[in-house]
Amino acid sequence: MIETFLQYWQFPFVRYALAVGTLIALCSSLLGVTLVLKRFSFIGDGLSHVAFGATAIAGVLRIGGDMLFVMPVTVLCAILLLRTGRGAKVKGDAAVAMVSVGALAIGYLLLNLFSSSTNLSGDVCATLFGSTSILTLQQSEVWLCAGLSVAVVALFILFYNRLFAVTFDEDFARAVGTGVERYNLLIAVVVAVIIVLAMNLVGSLLISALIIFPALSAMRLFRSFKGVTICSAALSVACALAGMLIAIVGGTPVGSTIVAVDIAAFIVCAAIEHFRK
Repeated sequence: MIETFLQYWQFPFVRYALAVGTLIALCSSLLGVTLVLKRFSFIGDGLSHVAFGATAIAGVLRIGGDMLFVMPVTVLCAILLLRTGRGAKVKGDAAVAMVSVGALAIGYLLLNLFSSSTNLSGDVCATLFGSTSILTLQQSEVWLCAGLSVAVVALFILFYNRLFAVTFDEDFARAVGTGVERYNLLIAVVVAVIIVLAMNLVGSLLISALIIFPALSAMRLFRSFKGVTICSAALSVACALAGMLIAIVGGTPVGSTIVAVDIAAFIVCAAIEHFRK
């Protein structure tokens, strides 16, 4: 296996995939803890379907560099979904369900009606489940992913204290003058950016697993917010690297392999928690 990996390591696309995959996994884990604690996990799932619909529209319109189209559309939907709370006729969870299912259906319909691809099923499968798209990134896309990932990490570190306050007690945070709505909006926008980045790694249907599993695993081992966040980041990066290495050497789908490793890590952490008790 080591010899096989060293042979693959000589190709630039393998190095690009490992670098981008590590950064995406790190970003996903940071916000995953906040999403789980705020019970916002369903927003990630809904936005992943929106990203699929936007990708389908970009493909039909022959838009080059589709990430530059998918990103603003997903961010806009994140803002709209966050607004469907108090006073809205369609409440948050119902709005997420409507938007996610609608985007998924419309995206697949557009691909069937207007796509010129000779392998429609393969294209759809690659978008939904990741397949090997992380191994086909161009250098410009690598730099874009790296820049956005660094920006996400910087924002999380910069606003760590405020995100901590908003995560655990919105009423207290509001009482001491913290702009709760602004930081909830920041969380939604950053999650949208992470989802568009993670589509290259695990596909639109498996993004929620990349965000949620490391956080849930870390919560089995630690009780403090900082401890859970650090452990979640370490687990996410380790599982992503292990999944990509297994996929590269074994020829398995990248996204599904990473999620399988995440599930295995969760089972191990749950077992450790059980025996520790």
